[in-house]
Amino acid sequence: MCDVSRTIAEFFSGGLHPRVNGRNLSQTGRPARHSGTMDESLSTQFEANRRRLQSVAYRMLGSLTEAEDAVQETWVRLNGSESGSIENLGGWLTTVVSRVCLGVLRSRRARPETSTAGDEPESELAGPEEEAVLADTLGPALLLVLDALGPAERLAFVLHDLFGVPFEDIAPIVDRSPAAARQLASRARRRVQGHEDLHPGDRHRQKEVVEAFLAASRHGDFETLVSLLDPEAVLRADRAAVKAATANRDRGAPLLEPEVRGGRAVATVLFGRAAAAEVALIEGVPGLVWAPGGRARAVFAFRVIGTTVTEIEIVSDPAVVRSLQVELLS
Repeated sequence: MCDVSRTIAEFFSGGLHPRVNGRNLSQTGRPARHSGTMDESLSTQFEANRRRLQSVAYRMLGSLTEAEDAVQETWVRLNGSESGSIENLGGWLTTVVSRVCLGVLRSRRARPETSTAGDEPESELAGPEEEAVLADTLGPALLLVLDALGPAERLAFVLHDLFGVPFEDIAPIVDRSPAAARQLASRARRRVQGHEDLHPGDRHRQKEVVEAFLAASRHGDFETLVSLLDPEAVLRADRAAVKAATANRDRGAPLLEPEVRGGRAVATVLFGRAAAAEVALIEGVPGLVWAPGGRARAVFAFRVIGTTVTEIEIVSDPAVVRSLQVELLS
């Protein structure tokens, strides 16, 4: 049985219960899918940038599975490019993954973005201290606030304030001047700072919700599980998780679809499951991880609004899991 299949079967049936408190479980891995003619040196260079690309894409899109699709598309474009002519590979990859994410964000929006040409000039520029504070507040509430930003605003804010990309490099990605790109980030920054739900206690609150969810799932408390889920909650699973669960129904794995909608339906899938899960920070956000032997094999990424779970993503693709920053908390 392959490692992914064993992971899903053991995870949902109980499996091991690792104790690796506070340990960073992230590892680097190879591209998930590639052609047989790929250049090994190019692959190695790409892997050196994978974690950063995954982090950028996740903060752009707010979804681990969509972020991995964006990273994979970036690899495809790199593998089909004249890589020998690329002077700054890290910058090139960041630009490509950002453009891929921008396309995804724009496809989500029914209305076109408005130009910043007529906006009033910024009253003041953010200093390094202010930007550092914003970067440190990354968590579930910030991801929620970012969802309310326009695609170009979100890209400019994420690239500059969270990853330190200069506005001169952001400008061509959003098809604006450096000054306009700066203004996009400034406008996004003001909206983030002014959001009432963004405060230091947010991460602790989500951790408490995740812990309560895990306890209810372990103890088979169906009604409590339902009460913690939004009535319109969504459970998403990556291809690896769905395939492995399907192949291991006779070993206790649940009937897992790529997407399950509705609080009671999600609770039914997770009811009495995940006994071996541990609470962890996944890209800085509280969630669950299955880490037999201290090695992260699968993650449950949670989105919480207030005290209610609105979305859960199950990710077990080895390359994706290895690229995530995971730290056990329990």
